[in-house]
Amino acid sequence: MLLQAHLADRRPPRRLPVGRVWPCFRDVWKARTLDRLGGVWRAIPSAAALTRMRSAQSDALLDAVVEHAEALQASLRGDRTVDRLYESYIPDRTESSAADLVGGGRSAPTLPGFPDPGHLLNRAFPRGKGMRIRPSRQDEFYQLSRDRFAVHTRALAFGDAVLTLLVEHRAGGAALQPGRVRGAGRWVGRERDLVPDRAKWPAKLNAFQAATLAGLGWLVLVCTGLPLTFGKEADLLSRAPLLFLSAGLIACAGIGLVLRHGPKFIKAPGRRAATPGIAAGLVAFVVWQGQGPVASYFFAGPYDRYDRQYANGCLAASPYRHDAIQAMVDDGVLTVTPVTGGTTLRLGPAEDGTTHPLHPLDRATRAVLDEFGC
Repeated sequence: MLLQAHLADRRPPRRLPVGRVWPCFRDVWKARTLDRLGGVWRAIPSAAALTRMRSAQSDALLDAVVEHAEALQASLRGDRTVDRLYESYIPDRTESSAADLVGGGRSAPTLPGFPDPGHLLNRAFPRGKGMRIRPSRQDEFYQLSRDRFAVHTRALAFGDAVLTLLVEHRAGGAALQPGRVRGAGRWVGRERDLVPDRAKWPAKLNAFQAATLAGLGWLVLVCTGLPLTFGKEADLLSRAPLLFLSAGLIACAGIGLVLRHGPKFIKAPGRRAATPGIAAGLVAFVVWQGQGPVASYFFAGPYDRYDRQYANGCLAASPYRHDAIQAMVDDGVLTVTPVTGGTTLRLGPAEDGTTHPLHPLDRATRAVLDEFGC
């Protein structure tokens, strides 16, 4: 960015790009940063930038920058093309495997429509028995490999050349004193502090740590049964594959969370390591005992819904109270007949596994409910 601003005779940007750590991909970011592969290839000057460098007014310092940029382009070309020099081959039965690698055997046929032996599809779906460097292009392969692995050294040399050019032309030849580190430089060398290593499982669990692991496992098992319990009460057994799929997803998510965060729960010393397990066990017990009543409450049958809506409420002191009626469900209709005689109530929908309240289905039923203030 600074070199482009210099070549275009513009002011440098006020703020340089700052590296960010994505919380969901912290391990990927850390691995790529520690391996020094995160932004190396993306930061190599493009062919268009190299053309602008060559078209600028030439001087010795800029020529050195161009030379290092061309070397980086060679490294980029090696990274993109070195794998295409492999090919699938069929070994000869009479020769050794070492002889096949240096030219023995024969090239395997390529996939239809992809004549290049080094194409990604020919390497992903080989039609031979092994993979080797093309015998006629081994020297080119070794040169591309050297260019590819020299990218870090060349990137440092390119940066030094650019800084030398900028100091000479923009700072009067006097190197500036380093101030506060800004931009992506704030992250370099601090990866382990910014993204510390995750806690790992111990080689052997003690009794308290095993108790915590058992409590977490019981909690996962109880949560796995929630879709099945609610599905049974909601009369969804006809969709058993969906219920088992939901239970499987909950189980996989629970196991993943335990594997991910479990070491944090058991790192406390001594008996304190069993505290999370005891808490998880209590939560699992509450969920185990409460899932049935909760599911039955939300997906109550027609008789329970009648008691909840009417018999225990507005009809509690009427001939339609719970102990003075005969109730029957027929074809989605709940028929309530008082023992002492009177108007028969017809309510619906009287179905299992539904959350809809009961409503009067005829005028006589509505008149009785209005009479008792329902």
